[in-house]
Formats: sequence, C-alpha cells, structure tokens
Amino acid sequence: MTEQSGKKQLLHLVFGGELESLQGVEFKDLNALDIVGIFPDYASALNAWKSKAQATVDNAHMRYFIVHMHRLLDPTAKD
Repeated sequence: MTEQSGKKQLLHLVFGGELESLQGVEFKDLNALDIVGIFPDYASALNAWKSKAQATVDNAHMRYFIVHMHRLLDPTAKD
C-alpha cells in the first residue's frame, strides 16, 4: 500500500505500435513501439490509452494496449 493514499498500488503499462496484420498482435517494428507510460491505476491508464487510440484512429494497423503490470509482478495477489 502507498503511505499517502492508503490504496494498493496497481501499476499499468500503456504501449502500442503498428501491427503486421489486423488478425494478430505482432508488431511491424519493435524499435518503433510507443511506450506511453506506467500509471498507478487502471483509470489513469485507460485515459492515456483512449487518448492514444483516438489520435491514431486513421491507421487501422495501429493498436494500443494496457498491461496489468501488478498481475505480472505478483500473480497470486487478488486485485
């Protein structure tokens, strides 16, 4: 838990890039991935994701994702 808020820190990563095809999740160029940032909660990550997704709506191959990092760091924890 964070001392300031008393809430458990649930880190989320937002990133994206251009996909090889619309059917998969393989990126065309891993060096060109857009790492938007790491956010302290899902709501913040969702806002960042929406902003990036809306800004790239004209490119059908561009996709952004939210990764629940807290689940990777502690897979046994309950959210």
